[in-house]
Amino acid sequence: MEDNTINLMNFREKMALAEALSKINLAATPKTRKKLVKKNPQPKFGFYDEDSGEFVPPKQLLMLLVRMGSFSSTPRILNADILDRDIDLPKNVSRMELIQHCQRQPKIHPMVKRTFRKARSLSDLECGVKVRKLNGVSRACGEYVTGPNNVRILQWNILSQALGQMNDNFSKCPDEALEWNHRRYLIIEELVEYCPDIICLQEVDHFNFLSHILETQGYTGLFFPKPDSPCIYIDGNNGPDGCAIFYRKDKFDLVNVETKILEIWKVQSNQVAILSILKMKETGQEICVTTTHLKAKNGALLSTLRNEQGKDLLQFVRAHSRGLPLIIAGDFNAEPVEPIYNTILDNALGLGSAYADCDTNFSLKSADREPTYTTWKIRGEGEVCHTIDYVFYSKNQLELEGVLELPTGEEIGENRVPSMAYPSDHFSLVCDFKIGNS
Repeated sequence: MEDNTINLMNFREKMALAEALSKINLAATPKTRKKLVKKNPQPKFGFYDEDSGEFVPPKQLLMLLVRMGSFSSTPRILNADILDRDIDLPKNVSRMELIQHCQRQPKIHPMVKRTFRKARSLSDLECGVKVRKLNGVSRACGEYVTGPNNVRILQWNILSQALGQMNDNFSKCPDEALEWNHRRYLIIEELVEYCPDIICLQEVDHFNFLSHILETQGYTGLFFPKPDSPCIYIDGNNGPDGCAIFYRKDKFDLVNVETKILEIWKVQSNQVAILSILKMKETGQEICVTTTHLKAKNGALLSTLRNEQGKDLLQFVRAHSRGLPLIIAGDFNAEPVEPIYNTILDNALGLGSAYADCDTNFSLKSADREPTYTTWKIRGEGEVCHTIDYVFYSKNQLELEGVLELPTGEEIGENRVPSMAYPSDHFSLVCDFKIGNS
């Protein structure tokens, strides 16, 4: 039997061994993995899952990896979400008035200009969107041609204020660009610019602010915090971060909401998901929208843990989605080459990736049609540019009509994001869908 106690002094050694075994396991075929289980069913370090043949680290190491928000002895600082009491807007403020209010704030730079691309057509950028002059600035206006069966989804990791300002080490980002009084107006401008029907957000640690402002635009929201958010170990925090879903009250009724703390081999992790069933008021059609934020960090072991979280997420969705048209949007912290990507696409739910499916080169597999990046940042250890955010959808029940293009490197700027012009290290993803007959 394995010894479940782990001395923190040799934690790195245990991690290195678990990483090496995970790397070997990931490189093996399913058949080879099952042979390993038969050959060595009770190894001295960890064990092999009987069903998948995947390496599972010792329980105490697993608990440290998946559950804890902090590896230090720093005490929790349990602050309430109250840092935005200075905000006062009338309830009937229009969309353009709100955008103009954001733009009038000190040191606000013009937002990054982006355009929509129609699905399966690289040349057609209209997708119901008109490019026009607003206050002398040309931009892609989010007033899209809609109908009773049209749904626009905005997916975005908005960057936790506590983590972004204190922990994330954005070496090229000016300090003033990370101040909440600056970032909050850029976040709101990005959210309302594209008129989404449904908004899925991660790293939300100012939910009350978002809820208050978005309520003026006809939205109401749902929030579920991480059980051990790293934010609550940071001095001056505004409470835990978590996932949120906002939806337009004039278009949808909330039928049901379910929340989930994701598990890895039946051990609760520090990542969460929200599932909502929304009914379209005009047609009565229901849709299931889920958002999540999987565990971060690179390596074979963490890749395996993300895949296990993804399996638990899919099981959760299957249990509550009732066969409805489905959208799963989030920050999966996994590039398309990781196992979790195919775990989602190969599932019986029949999902596709919206940004991959908007590419016309269908001779390539889905992973090779994803954008080059959804996050582009410079930290102390170097530049990070990759795709880890996705909008997955029911291919047989939802027709993809278009997506919002990612900005180019030149448009982003050499210091990347976050910046004075963009408030997060992730870019928002916006997708247009039409609901077919289910």
